[in-house]
Amino acid sequence: MKKYMFFGLMMLLISSCAQKELITRDAQYPKMYEERPLTIAVMPPINQTNHVEAKDYFYTTLYTPLCEKGYYVYSPMMTMEMFQAESAYDAEMFLEGDLSQFRNVLGADAAMFTIIKSWNRNKVAGSLTAGVEYILRSTKTGETLYHREGLISLDTSVNSNNGGLLGALVDLAATAITTSATDKVEAGRRCTRFVLSDMPEGKYGLNYDKDQKMAAGSSYVQAVVR
Repeated sequence: MKKYMFFGLMMLLISSCAQKELITRDAQYPKMYEERPLTIAVMPPINQTNHVEAKDYFYTTLYTPLCEKGYYVYSPMMTMEMFQAESAYDAEMFLEGDLSQFRNVLGADAAMFTIIKSWNRNKVAGSLTAGVEYILRSTKTGETLYHREGLISLDTSVNSNNGGLLGALVDLAATAITTSATDKVEAGRRCTRFVLSDMPEGKYGLNYDKDQKMAAGSSYVQAVVR
C-alpha cells in the first residue's frame, strides 16, 4: 500500500513540475503580442559556414514558412536590389543596428535575421543538416521580438526492407542518390518551418490573437525530420 502511495505522490510531483515548466507563447514572446507586426522583411542570411552557396540557397527558403505563419512577407527577390544598393546584403551590419530605413522605405514592421551556423550533407548516412539561428527585430523600436535556434537534420535514408548484404548495399546506394538529389532549398524550408513552429501567428493566420496560451518551445531545438 505504501509503495502505491509513494508511486502516486511521485507521479503527482512529476505532473506538477511539468505544469510549472510549461511556458506560454505570450510569456516567451511578449513583444510579439505588444507590437503585433504585420509585415516582415527577410534579411539576407549571415553565413558562418564554409559553404558559400548556403547563403543564397537559404535566403529563398524563408518566404513561404513566414507567409504560412500569417505574415505579409516582402519577396526576397523583389527586395534584393534594394538590399544590394543599401549594402544590406551584408546583414551583419544591421543585426544590432538601426532598422528604421526598412520601415520608412518598405513599410516593414519587423526584419527577420538568420545566422547559418552549420550546413552539411552526408550522403552515406543519408541526411542534410542545417543549424540556424532566427532573430526577428522590430523596425520601430529595434527590440528583439522573437529569437530561436535550431539544428535540424532532414533524413533522406532509404530502407527497402530487403535482407542480406545485397539489400544493404542497394539501400546504401539509393540513400546516396536520394541525398544528392534532395533540394537544399527543401532542407532549409523544413528547418525554418520546424524552428518557427512556436512563433505567434500574424494577422492572416488561423490562430491570430488566439495562441497566447499555447506552449512555447525551448530557445534551442534539435530534431530529425523526414
